[in-house]
Amino acid sequence: MIPVWAQVCYVVAAVCFILALKGLSSPKSARRGNLIGAFGALLAVVVTFFAYDIGNLGWILLAVAAGGIAGALGARRVAMTAMPQLVALFNGVGGGAAALVALLELSEPARAGLVKPNGFFNDGGWFAYAPLNDSGGHTIEEIERLAQLLTTGTLTATAFTILIGAVSFSGSVITFLKLQELMTGRPITFPGGPFVFGGVLVASVGLGVWTVATGSVTLAIILALVGLLAGVLLVLPVGGADVPIVISLLNAFTGLAVAAGGYVLENALLLVAGTLVGASGTILTRAMAMAMGRSVSSILFGAFKGGSTAGGGEVSDRPVRSAGADDVAIMLAYARRVIVVPGYGLAVAQAQHTIRELVDLLEKRGVEVGYAIHPVAGRMPGHMNVLLAEASVPYEQLLEMDTANGQLRTADVALVVGANDVVNPAARTSPGSPIYGMPILDADHASAIVFLKRSMRPGFAGIENELLFDPKTTLLFGDAKASLTALVTALKSL
Repeated sequence: MIPVWAQVCYVVAAVCFILALKGLSSPKSARRGNLIGAFGALLAVVVTFFAYDIGNLGWILLAVAAGGIAGALGARRVAMTAMPQLVALFNGVGGGAAALVALLELSEPARAGLVKPNGFFNDGGWFAYAPLNDSGGHTIEEIERLAQLLTTGTLTATAFTILIGAVSFSGSVITFLKLQELMTGRPITFPGGPFVFGGVLVASVGLGVWTVATGSVTLAIILALVGLLAGVLLVLPVGGADVPIVISLLNAFTGLAVAAGGYVLENALLLVAGTLVGASGTILTRAMAMAMGRSVSSILFGAFKGGSTAGGGEVSDRPVRSAGADDVAIMLAYARRVIVVPGYGLAVAQAQHTIRELVDLLEKRGVEVGYAIHPVAGRMPGHMNVLLAEASVPYEQLLEMDTANGQLRTADVALVVGANDVVNPAARTSPGSPIYGMPILDADHASAIVFLKRSMRPGFAGIENELLFDPKTTLLFGDAKASLTALVTALKSL
């Protein structure tokens, strides 16, 4: 029985998790929300050590120390451009841990000699779970607890945790490999792929039902292996700009696995925390899909119909109008309103402080400047918000898409820095395009457009951007930070 004081502390931790999610809903309160959530997690861990009679304490503390050091080093050293990969890894570890814990819990009754009577509804008292080969080493209370692990309800939660946790783990590893470019970021398909995936899903359900009926640890291990295969097959056909959305979906899977694991462990805090993660991950997945103008099913299985964003793409050799930093600086200096459209290229170049310096110079000249933020700009939701927050850009200057589009219609210059797909008019005009239907920032409505690009290579979706060839568009080629630095120098000399 968990002590009352521990239950109260768990309630406090659960409230912290809820407040953390609330804080993360706004850039202004995101840092505070993170700290509140971290405090809740720390409180839960510390309480667990004192509330339970824990064996192998030395090994557990060693594992906690190793994991804490690895996590801290990874989080501090990761570049902003690699944040989605880090999120994928952390998410995968959570799903894998949930699956392993469920497997270990299922193995406990077997080690004590408890056997589940075959069938779904043979959930009698502990005496029904015979033979009992090791009764001498367990109290009646312990035997009853172990027998509870073999009831149909608990076994259903256990099988669910193992399967979904395994899917989340292997799927997250594949998303990490794709984003880290350790494997191709393009969709990977093969003949009969949907039928193979469907067969694996059917096998997973069958193994899950069999595991619930028998309580077999061997079947549970096979279920975990099939779940790992299902996770790989789920993510392989996803490519390009769709990968970050799948990370969010797998995050929801991990939350559901942790929630089910909380039921298995009879731990209300895990149940609450997992439910929060599952719900928020589901909401975020739907929001990202809507921002892309696509359904979740088309994101997951669109490659089989040719509808996935492909990534990669050929470099165009069509003629464009380019200019030097001095010419672009003059355009910006004598504009009345400039809207900056930041993208992944800004993050790659780590040019957030330079763009802030450029904007400050323009404002001193009386130019009205704002930042147009697309929901899926970069590689994850809020990527641009976090990047610009590092440079202390005032939150008031960050414009959500609807507001930004209203201002772009009256803007003298749209300054696109490292963005591509989120301003591509093909989303409005080309029904055959993989991004068709995606809401975009209407940079083409500005009086003039300036693109800061390293090359003519397509964006993450792997398609050409017709806006680059618009007569109103001027390109300034080069690394974003170098180009912005040149613009700052040119502005200062005017």
